[in-house]
Amino acid sequence: MKRLKIAIDGPCASGKSTVAKMLAVQLEYKLINTGAMYRAVGLMALEKGIDPLDEPGVEAILPGVAIDFAGPASNQRLILNGRDVTERIGEPDVAQAASSVSSLLPVRKELVARQQAMARAGGVVLEGRDIGTVVLKDAECKFFITASLEERGRRRLKDYERMGIHKTLSEVQEELRLRDLNDMTRKHSPLVKAEDAIEIDTTDLTIKEVIDRLLGHIEGNCRRPPSERG
Repeated sequence: MKRLKIAIDGPCASGKSTVAKMLAVQLEYKLINTGAMYRAVGLMALEKGIDPLDEPGVEAILPGVAIDFAGPASNQRLILNGRDVTERIGEPDVAQAASSVSSLLPVRKELVARQQAMARAGGVVLEGRDIGTVVLKDAECKFFITASLEERGRRRLKDYERMGIHKTLSEVQEELRLRDLNDMTRKHSPLVKAEDAIEIDTTDLTIKEVIDRLLGHIEGNCRRPPSERG
C-alpha cells in the first residue's frame, strides 16, 4: 500500500487523538497532533504573560516557538523549546489558551505551513480540527470523528481525574460546549467536516470497532463520496 496522508478531524474528547495514535502505530506512520502545536503556542503565551487573544503579541513570539514531536506514536511527547511539556499542555488553562491563539490568523498560517511541511512525504496521520478542510485538502483519507456531548464529557472527566484535576461532569460538559462554539464559529479555519470526509460517531463504539472501521476504509484507499458515513 502506498504511503497515504490521513486526516482526522473532530471536536474535543471525540476520541480522535486515541484513534490517530492507534492508526499511526498500526500503520507505522508518523503521528502529528496539530492540536498539541496550538497548545504549545498557547502555553508560551501564558508563560510570557501575553493575552492569548493579543494578535500582535502572540505573533511576535512565534519565531521563538520551536515545536518537536519525540518518541514513537505509541508514547509521543511534545517538546517545546527543548523541554517536554506533554503533561502541561493537557491542563485546562492551556486548552483555553490554545482555543484563543488558534483563532488568530498569523498563528494558523505559521502552524499550517509547518504541518504541511511535516506531511509532504506522506505516511502520516494528522489530527486536529482543520486537517481535511485546510491543512491536507489533498489527503487520500479524511475522517470526521464525533460523539455526543454527554459521552465526550465523561471521557474528558476521566482524563482530568487521571491528572488530579477536580471538576464536575456538568462543568466539563459546559467547558466542551463553549470550546465547540469557539471552534465552529471562529473566523479562520473553523471546525467543520470536509465534504469528502467519512464521519464516524464513536458514542456507542469501542476503540477496536472504530479502528476496524477506519482500517477498512484505509485499505480501500478511502476517497469515499460525501454521503458515506462509515
